[in-house]
Amino acid sequence: MGASEGGRGTSFALSPHMAKYGKKAQSKVKRAMHERKRGTLRSGRSGKRVTSRKQAIAIGLIEARRAGGKVPRKRKGGKKR
Repeated sequence: MGASEGGRGTSFALSPHMAKYGKKAQSKVKRAMHERKRGTLRSGRSGKRVTSRKQAIAIGLIEARRAGGKVPRKRKGGKKR
């Protein structure tokens, strides 16, 4: 399987020249993951401690969006991964 086929194991999103997420998104998600690991990451509305990896990533991406970072639009429901 070649790099142009976009199969598993490729490090790019749609083409080798376009990044899906910006540096700001990367740093926000990294910070959220570190906070989760230390047990200090809390959800915004309820203030409960976040233990889920997926929730931590979602929080980081939301913060990056608010800060004006390059992040794809949020899915409007339907299928989950």
